[in-house]
Amino acid sequence: MVAELNLIEVWIPEQMQPGTLFMLEQAGELGKADNPYWAVLACPSCGSLGLITRQQCAGLESMICGSADCSAEYFLEDQTIRYRLAN
Repeated sequence: MVAELNLIEVWIPEQMQPGTLFMLEQAGELGKADNPYWAVLACPSCGSLGLITRQQCAGLESMICGSADCSAEYFLEDQTIRYRLAN
């Protein structure tokens, strides 16, 4: 399953709908030096906000929603959100 990725340029948390991505202004300054935080992504299933790393933003690592009520697994691919298939 695929969902659309929406980009916003101004940080307004109330406008972060599911599947919305905001690139951090100071990307790369927080987190691990080899894979810092790069953006904020609203979970495409529940809308819960979470920081994502440079590798996740590039589609090299998958993500799991951090919400207690959601367990969506997904990754970014070509400006879209692709859900991980169950094994």
